[in-house]
Amino acid sequence: MNTGEPAEQVQSRAGALAGVGWRAALGFAAYALLFPLVLFVAAGRLDWPAAWAYVGLHVSFTIGSRLLALRINPSVLAERARFLESGNAKSWDRLLVALVALLGPLLTWTVAGLDRRFAWSPQVAPALQWLALVAVALGYALGTWAMVANAFFSAVVRIQEERGHAVVNQGPYRIVRHPAYAGALVACLAMPVLLGSLWALVPAAMAVAGVVVRTALEDRTLREELPGYAEYARQTRYRLVPGVW
Repeated sequence: MNTGEPAEQVQSRAGALAGVGWRAALGFAAYALLFPLVLFVAAGRLDWPAAWAYVGLHVSFTIGSRLLALRINPSVLAERARFLESGNAKSWDRLLVALVALLGPLLTWTVAGLDRRFAWSPQVAPALQWLALVAVALGYALGTWAMVANAFFSAVVRIQEERGHAVVNQGPYRIVRHPAYAGALVACLAMPVLLGSLWALVPAAMAVAGVVVRTALEDRTLREELPGYAEYARQTRYRLVPGVW
C-alpha cells in the first residue's frame, strides 16, 4: 500500500516501534491509563466530573504526544523507552525521575482522591476549576510541543553521543531552555485546583521542587558536557520562567 510518504520515514517509524519493546509499551500503558485511576480508588467513587476531565486530558496528551513524536521524531520514542538501560545517565537523575514522574503524581492523585472522599478542603469555586482545566491543558500542550521539537527528548539526563546529540534552539526552546519542565510545573500546580483539592497542593509542591532541582542539575550538566549549550544559554537566558529564572 502506498502511503504517500518516503520509504525512509516509514522504516524509521517501524524501527522506532521495534526499539520500544513490549515491557516499555506495557509501562507506558500503565502510566497513561492505569495510574490516573488512583484518583477514583482513593475517592471511592466514580461520579467525579473534574477527575474525569483531568483523566481525559492526561490520557489524550500522553498518547497524542507519542503519536506526534512517532510522526515527527520517531527515534525519540525508542530513546525514551530505553531510559533504564542508559549506561551514561546521571545517577542523581534516576532518583529525581522517580520523584517527579512517578511518586509526585501518585501522591497528588491519592491525596486529591482522599480529599474528595473525606471533604478535607473547602469548596473550590467552579470558575477557578475551569481556569485550572485550561492551565493543565496548556501545560500538557507545552510539554508536547517540546517533545516534538526536540529530537533528543530523553527520559533521563544524559549526553546522547551515539545519536549525535546537539543543541536544540527551535520551537519553545527559543523561549526557555527547559519548556517541558515549565509545562510540567503549570500542570502540576493547576491539577489540585481542577480536582478541588487544596491539600493535594502539598505533594504537588514537592513534585515542583523536584522539577526545579532537576532543571538546575540538568542545565549544569548540559553547560559542562554538551558543545554549544553554553552559548545557547547566553542567548536564551531563562530556564523555566521568562523574566524570573
